[in-house]
Amino acid sequence: MTATDSAAPSTTTALPRAAGTLLPHLPAPTGSAPDPDALFEGFGEWAASSGRPLYPHQEEALLELMTGSHVVLATPTGSGKSMVAMGAQFAALAARRSGMGGRTYYTAPLKALVSEKFFDLVAAFGSRNVGMMTGDSAVNADAPIICCTAEILANLALRNGAGTPGEDDFVGQVVMDEFHYYGDPQRGWAWQVPLLELPHTQFLLMSGTLGDTTRLREDLTERTGRDVAEVTGAERPVPLQFSYVQDPLPEVIEELVTTHRAPVYVVHFTQKDAVDRAQALLSTKLASKDEKQAIVDEIGAFRFGTGFGKILSKYLRAGVGVHHAGMLPKYRRLVERLTQKGLLKVVCGTDTLGVGINVPIRTVLMTSLVKFDGERMRHLTAREFHQIAGRAGRAGYDTLGEVLVMAPEHVIENRKMLAKAGDDPKKKKKIVRKKAPSGAVNWTESTFERLRDAPPEPLTSQFGVNHAMVLNVLARTRDDGRHDGGPRHDGGSSGTAVDPVEAMRHLLTANHDTAAQQAAHVRQALRIYRSLRVAGVVEKVRVPDDSRPAGYRPSVRLEVDLPRDFALNAPLSPFALAAMDLLDVESPTHALDVVSVIEATLDDPRQILYGQQKKARGEAVAAMKAEGIEYDERMELLEEVTWPRPLADLLEPAFAQYKQSNPWVAGAELAPKSVVRDMLEQAMTFAELVSTYGLERTEGVVLRYLADAYRAVRQVVPEEHRTEEVTEIVEWLGELVRGVDSSLLDEWERLQNPVDDDADDVVQGELADAGAEAPARPVTGNPRAFRRLVRNAMFRRVELAAREDYDALEALDKASGWDGDAWADALEDLFETQGDDAIGFGANARATALLTILEPGAEPPAGATASDGAALATVPADTWWVRQVLDDTNGDRDWAITALVDLPASDEAGMPVVQVLQVGRL
Repeated sequence: MTATDSAAPSTTTALPRAAGTLLPHLPAPTGSAPDPDALFEGFGEWAASSGRPLYPHQEEALLELMTGSHVVLATPTGSGKSMVAMGAQFAALAARRSGMGGRTYYTAPLKALVSEKFFDLVAAFGSRNVGMMTGDSAVNADAPIICCTAEILANLALRNGAGTPGEDDFVGQVVMDEFHYYGDPQRGWAWQVPLLELPHTQFLLMSGTLGDTTRLREDLTERTGRDVAEVTGAERPVPLQFSYVQDPLPEVIEELVTTHRAPVYVVHFTQKDAVDRAQALLSTKLASKDEKQAIVDEIGAFRFGTGFGKILSKYLRAGVGVHHAGMLPKYRRLVERLTQKGLLKVVCGTDTLGVGINVPIRTVLMTSLVKFDGERMRHLTAREFHQIAGRAGRAGYDTLGEVLVMAPEHVIENRKMLAKAGDDPKKKKKIVRKKAPSGAVNWTESTFERLRDAPPEPLTSQFGVNHAMVLNVLARTRDDGRHDGGPRHDGGSSGTAVDPVEAMRHLLTANHDTAAQQAAHVRQALRIYRSLRVAGVVEKVRVPDDSRPAGYRPSVRLEVDLPRDFALNAPLSPFALAAMDLLDVESPTHALDVVSVIEATLDDPRQILYGQQKKARGEAVAAMKAEGIEYDERMELLEEVTWPRPLADLLEPAFAQYKQSNPWVAGAELAPKSVVRDMLEQAMTFAELVSTYGLERTEGVVLRYLADAYRAVRQVVPEEHRTEEVTEIVEWLGELVRGVDSSLLDEWERLQNPVDDDADDVVQGELADAGAEAPARPVTGNPRAFRRLVRNAMFRRVELAAREDYDALEALDKASGWDGDAWADALEDLFETQGDDAIGFGANARATALLTILEPGAEPPAGATASDGAALATVPADTWWVRQVLDDTNGDRDWAITALVDLPASDEAGMPVVQVLQVGRL
């Protein structure tokens, strides 16, 4: 192994958090621009008092910002870019307090990073001064400091234009983190639009992998008239050492651990590979008995769920962590916490570590230099390589970071065989050298050296035009600051609007693309304009213009009022609201249909849908084989089998019509699906959903989808459709998500009610304890949600009884004396008199009128008995009495399942504990 063994061991001392709010360090408002020296001195004092004195490059960047220049901060990961951003916001807030500045916006590519920064800034500036907008959350949106995704700011810039200094909502400053996303093919437009549309705004553009920014800086200077300072020469606080390794991976990892070069982050490019590597490392001794006990002590009473939770628990107790985006947030936080405390020597994960995860990694070990980008296998770019490598060595933890790249497996195997052969020429001659797999993209030491030595590639413009962009510009209601003195027209709303044709022309021709690309954008804009004309959304108008012979020039204007924030939030939420009018509140499936409307407007959770499709196709193949259908015909029929798409026939035509009059949704796609509905119809728990569709490795994806569905159904469903059953479903879904991992909803609801300025110590405590798992509420703590769980449990028995699945019924109820034979005997007469389809389990069977739930002290119907057969006059304490009437073929509805639900036992089990009392005729 080529890396040295004498590297200094990593430290375990974490950087201190900010010591109190920055507000006392702000200079007093004077009614004029704050003194840059006073700003610099005040912020420097605060930084020193918080245990983070400024590095020279931070001082350089802050001096430039406080004297009004733009700054491109292209310094290595771990060099303190966040501190410079906070200093810029400090200066912007001081200017605004003196009546000389506008708002300052912080943008990041991920909502998780935005919300993390929100809490950091609340701790530094107080909750009254900080707001957040992420698309599904808007908190304190009038605050002087706003955290948001890049798309939010881009749409605001398109809608509002540049504005005028002195206006309340003027964008005075923008801090764009992870600015290398400017070159992202799908999202890069959002990093470019603010540069084009905000000429009076000061920019701080930050990334550790920007490459050559000469063209960008020249363009920004020309557009704004401000100087642009590039700060690049910072020495990395923790230097990196690079090595190319041709030894077997388990040996490499063991050596890194034994020579004090842990924690080691083993980088893979698929989640499966990361988990498989963790499994393989269980045979490698990475932790001593005492170290394993320390891990167990730190884990404490942490609750691991079924599925991946049990697997992760085994890995962690052996000293191996796993970290990837498909995991539940609580599991990722636990791995981060154990690593931060120096308890995990090895963490196997994916390259997502390169974006914003604050884990002290001493050594980054890349298992490959090849990744799949969604279309093909390819080598990493220099930018991707350096983004991953930059996570090695953290200031305050390490004195050296190491980056190791593994050779391909066939190279390692060949080297191992040669070493085994030694100097014996006969043995060497017999060796059959392995080659790279056929069709695989290979890499070599030269590939490694090229990536190691190459600067990040120059950023490439990724501008694009869509309906939302055009409509945002058309909706602009004030001067964009670029007007050349020609006539303007009244846009029909408050403020003076620039001619939208001129504004759009500027956007199409002043972007950073080539002339040929700009011409294509113009053609696309014309196509969009024509579709808006056809839809009656815009009309031609004449704008007075004395410079032209006719005295006017042609222009366009909006004919409709756009929904507020139509491009800022979920674009299909207004359609979901409108589509509710298609539903019948009296329908027995109304509540499930409400869920289906909401689900059709959410992004597809592809892993879940593929799991549903795989299961459906498996069942279809079995049925077709039983019918004797030939293979070729089966394969043809199988192509038509997909995941469930309820209400597709109703919603898709409605959406096509909706797009004609609401063209801002033209770029969005309706996606009917059934995940939440599937859980309700099948009475599935989260664990059952995961196991049914084989989603153990992507539980985090499942949970995020369910959390999004909960927020959407809670926010969008109008009052007239919020029936008792819909409300019950909302409560059930919220409790389900909280029961699996409360962090997704707790953070969202905490954002709705941020703490007061006087509670900075509370904020600090919340942030410090972010890794701790919140205590779970008892399952009976939310009666509405528990009622839905009981409803699901009872209907599960209805479905199994309808299918005569007595083995499954025995598994549920054997403890209360109801084995399979007892169920069969109880239902024998019903099936004999009404046939094999005697019990329905469709929409009518789910009618709320067929389920009765009585709480303690209530009087059950006459003749009700307890489990011992004694008469039951009132429902016992800590118990619910439940009766589920069966929807029989004859429609008599005189058969039922009667049960008691033990509330304390349910809390202990985390699910309804049902004791069946009777199955039979009423």
